[in-house]
Amino acid sequence: MHRLNLTIDEGLYEKARAFSFLENKSISQIIRESLADYLDKSKEKSNQAQLLLEADDEEEILAIMKSEEFSSQEDFAKKFNL
Repeated sequence: MHRLNLTIDEGLYEKARAFSFLENKSISQIIRESLADYLDKSKEKSNQAQLLLEADDEEEILAIMKSEEFSSQEDFAKKFNL
């Protein structure tokens, strides 16, 4: 697990603190769950993000970021019999 410092405004913090109390969860847990939900709902960027994580070098990362059409390495390998 990684540690992350986060700055939020007072109103959002107070609301998170109240939800934390009502749901008997830590604010960190609420943030982790919310972030996971957000990333799961962002399917459009999911493939691009996975390709970025699998990229070997800066040039490949820049090419992925410029392209609007993405395919997984598996799909690419199948397409070109690699």
